[in-house]
Amino acid sequence: MKHAVTFQLHKTDTRTKARRGTLFTPHGRIETPVFMPVGTQATVKAIKTDAVRHLGAEGAHILLANTYHLYLRPGHEIIREAGGLHAFMNWDGAILTDSGGFQVFSLGDLRKITEEGVAFRSHIDGSAHMFTPEKSIEVQQALGADIIMAFDECAPYPADRSYVEQSLQRTTRWLQRCKQHHRNEDRQSLFGIMQGGMYSDLRRQSAEQIVELDLPGYAIGGLSVGEPKPLMYEVLDACVDYLPAEKPRYLMGVGSPDCLFEGVERGIDLFDCVLPTRIARNGTAFTSRGRVSVKNAKYARDFGPLDPNCDCDTCRNYSLAYLRHLYKADEILSSMLLTEHNLYFLVHTMEQIRKSIEEDRFLEYKKTFLEGGGGCE
Repeated sequence: MKHAVTFQLHKTDTRTKARRGTLFTPHGRIETPVFMPVGTQATVKAIKTDAVRHLGAEGAHILLANTYHLYLRPGHEIIREAGGLHAFMNWDGAILTDSGGFQVFSLGDLRKITEEGVAFRSHIDGSAHMFTPEKSIEVQQALGADIIMAFDECAPYPADRSYVEQSLQRTTRWLQRCKQHHRNEDRQSLFGIMQGGMYSDLRRQSAEQIVELDLPGYAIGGLSVGEPKPLMYEVLDACVDYLPAEKPRYLMGVGSPDCLFEGVERGIDLFDCVLPTRIARNGTAFTSRGRVSVKNAKYARDFGPLDPNCDCDTCRNYSLAYLRHLYKADEILSSMLLTEHNLYFLVHTMEQIRKSIEEDRFLEYKKTFLEGGGGCE
């Protein structure tokens, strides 16, 4: 069977697991490793799609949207009538939709898990709903994303071993149901999700089960859910080795610069996170010298750029003093300018990471970047 999304591996770093590849999708090619801006509700908050297209030297070519949120509002049938997400949000690049699993499981007392699926109440109006693997696939097919994710159970941190083991087995059974219900293989590719919490042997077990289904790509879920970063890296070390080298690997929900470097070093190809847009709305920016909060009073008379080493529109045209003024005055433009900068910063960093892998100097670039403060922990 010909998959809608395919992957070509070009080069692996000689000293690490870092890899350079290309993801081919119905809406264009994606150079990897890549960071995907998050457009939860069919929009990347505080930035137009045209601006997203021109981030960095090469632009961003893939976005993530959210099944749970779009199912509740405006509804997947409305988006289907609009011609799918690409037409609805005026985006001609690739789109990945997550299954809604993480959002549903984050509802706490508002949801109930059974073998059939998850019954939950909307966070918007309290109305009752049911997500099953079949329903998640149905919604994602209506949305029309290039890559759709299996409906999985994301175990919380911490969680005892017996619960995590039951959870990963359910995730595997749900993945099998997702695959059986998936109908648009020529237009959409279904990725499976590895679970298993912080237990390396359970991660191996999960990987063996999902890889057996021979899907076009695999994600690592259940990390960056509150565990310490050293533990995340330790688990990630084991996870990557359990996944096939010829398929793309996606680390879900990770997007701080230091984590991007650590993930790439361990062989990850795709990343996503709301972090850069969320902290932008709170007045914080990633820069080459570390995180900068424009709220800080010392910037009131700083007429230099936010980051002198950045070539984004914000840094070329606006001063720190002005950005601080906008934030303090509660102006919408503050979120727009800081969002564009943060996304540009990450997209540009990933461009440089790709170049460093091609030139076999990834570790040197990582060292220079992190020592300069750009890791922004």
